[in-house]
Amino acid sequence: MPKKWKDFEYKPAFFAISSFTVGIASYVLGYKTAGNWILGLSASMQVLPMAYEMIKNVFEGELGIDLLAVTAIATALLLGEYVTAALIVVMLTSGEALENYAETRAKRELNSLLERAPKTATVERGSKTLTIKVSEVIVGDILIIKPGDVVAVDAQIVEGSSSFDESALTGEPMPVEHKKGDDLLSGSVNGTKLIKAKALKTSKNSQYEQIIQLVKEATSSKARFIRMADRYSVVFTAISFAIAFAALYISGGQWLRFLQVLVVATPCPLLLGAPIALVSGMSRAAKHGIIVKNGSSLERLARVKTFAFDKTGTLTHGVPELAAIKVLKGYEQNQVVALAAALEEGSNHILAKTIVDKARELKLTFPKVSAVHEESGFGILANQGSKKVMIGKHGLMIKHKVTVPKSHEASSTAAFLAIDGKLAAIFEFADQLRAETKSTLLTLKKLGMRDSLMLTGDNHNAAKQIAEKVGISVVHADALPSDKLHTLKSLDESKRLVAMVGDGVNDAPTLAAADVGIALGARGSTAASESADVVVMLDSLAKVAESYKIAKDTFKIAKQAILLGICISVGLMLVYSTGKFSPVSGAAVQELVDVVVMIYALRAHGPWKRHENVLEKILT
Repeated sequence: MPKKWKDFEYKPAFFAISSFTVGIASYVLGYKTAGNWILGLSASMQVLPMAYEMIKNVFEGELGIDLLAVTAIATALLLGEYVTAALIVVMLTSGEALENYAETRAKRELNSLLERAPKTATVERGSKTLTIKVSEVIVGDILIIKPGDVVAVDAQIVEGSSSFDESALTGEPMPVEHKKGDDLLSGSVNGTKLIKAKALKTSKNSQYEQIIQLVKEATSSKARFIRMADRYSVVFTAISFAIAFAALYISGGQWLRFLQVLVVATPCPLLLGAPIALVSGMSRAAKHGIIVKNGSSLERLARVKTFAFDKTGTLTHGVPELAAIKVLKGYEQNQVVALAAALEEGSNHILAKTIVDKARELKLTFPKVSAVHEESGFGILANQGSKKVMIGKHGLMIKHKVTVPKSHEASSTAAFLAIDGKLAAIFEFADQLRAETKSTLLTLKKLGMRDSLMLTGDNHNAAKQIAEKVGISVVHADALPSDKLHTLKSLDESKRLVAMVGDGVNDAPTLAAADVGIALGARGSTAASESADVVVMLDSLAKVAESYKIAKDTFKIAKQAILLGICISVGLMLVYSTGKFSPVSGAAVQELVDVVVMIYALRAHGPWKRHENVLEKILT
């Protein structure tokens, strides 16, 4: 129990069970009048807020499942059936407590975004260098951005060049080289060189702050989801009142007969069936490394028809790999790999590390190089004995008049090695597709996915190649977080409900705005995990399909549990409409119905090993 009583969210159930226990104890000890007072007062105190909520919902155009319960409790109190009234309250508050338990989670979506946001900036104002709050940066300020610093506001480089990690904004892992005149996005991280940049925007109007605002807006604008039980409540309520009033009429106006019907019509199967199935499904998911944050998320996931995927780190591994080494005539592969590794060994660039790792994997001996010089943003030059060697981007080759095949001129994911002014090798890099991506997409289609699309910050050609391999027909590339969010919101109604699958900070707005956000949490950002409704703890896209299957299984069992409860309740209403059984016995029998519904709903915890039974086939 929490330290403060006001923070205890199960007060109604605690009060109902406690007062019922004391009331029954009073009966047993011979204090019937005291027991009546205790049970009557507790039931009255509980029914008043229920009645208020019921009336408010009716005025708002919503007929929930509370009408039957309030009517049954009020009728029992008026007829002096205090045990019956209190027992109904216990059933209702217990079901509500269970549902609250299934729905409870802390709302911490913005914590990691706020923690990562830059707090201070170093600026030049006149002859002074000042460290100020980010909020105090004004347009035109000259920012001094050191290696490892987060860019405080959107800015333009006025001095120097460096590589920048923009993965928090675009989701792409490869550092981007920026030189004088290039624009920088706030939230990107300076890699290797100190640079100076002119502030183009204030903190409030910069890219990173906009991401935070997008998450806030998306979280607050998510539409209310109608609970499964509410969708059955109108029909069940109408049937229950029809039988109850028919019994009242046939009995010649005996209100006890009316109560006898409503007692077994209390909507506990509707209140208990779905929550227990959903909690069981959430538990089943957790056993498979999938955290579903609330029951309504699981229910929405079961109804999803469209899946949107981020590319890098979701459909792919998110780490560039050496895809191919093209060795030109006159050179050998081991020779060029060893030389390239010798040049790149001292570099912090992610592509350099990949080449060095490849050379070490082949157990090659690195040749000695001297006079190593790095041209920031282009590549590395050095001497190997009497030879002039270099490795870098196409721009470095142009600068030193090295001929490059036209097919590779536009490549942003290739490194070129030249020896004495002649091209020796081309190292091609690619973000490799996950082994399970294609099979996951096929499984999702079998389970009920109708449409799929890709939302990525990568270039269109790279995105299209991946999409064609896995069978995604709609691609939105070169997309910033705001572009992804706009695309998601602009989908027509026929493609709703939508699940967004992503793993980076840049995915946080779309994960929060989607009907269901699914984050690959093993290697993804905390912001993505906290903005999502479903978090895959293992680094496996296959778990997305598994979560979809668990959601569908759970939803099916929850619906079956509700229908089972309704069928039994309708049968009992017809039996109790004869007037041969007391209201208290009806409340007790209803408890047995609840137990049956609960046991059936618990099947969502895992598939039965036996063959599907006849009852399930009937309910399906």
